[in-house]
Amino acid sequence: MIQGKTWIAVIVALIVGFGAGFTLRPIIVAPSAPAATSTPPLAQAAAEPRSKSYFAAHLDEARQIVAGCQAGSVRGGECANAEQAVTEAEGKERFRRFMGK
Repeated sequence: MIQGKTWIAVIVALIVGFGAGFTLRPIIVAPSAPAATSTPPLAQAAAEPRSKSYFAAHLDEARQIVAGCQAGSVRGGECANAEQAVTEAEGKERFRRFMGK
């Protein structure tokens, strides 16, 4: 009989805890208003990475970026975009040779 009461107490405690958490969440979590900080925001170090379509139009530069990424001298979003553009260009070329065109 004690085990039954223990389970009921655990279930009631969980329900009360979750209910209190959902009720108090708007109070506990700060609103999305900007917080006042003592330090100014950092300036952007680099511009947006060039897109896959840019690298598709400039395959030689894309191959240089991919080589730099593999060597570790280039990092960031450009690695993925350049690699995808090179892979797609090589795939299209292989397909064109397979079809005999």
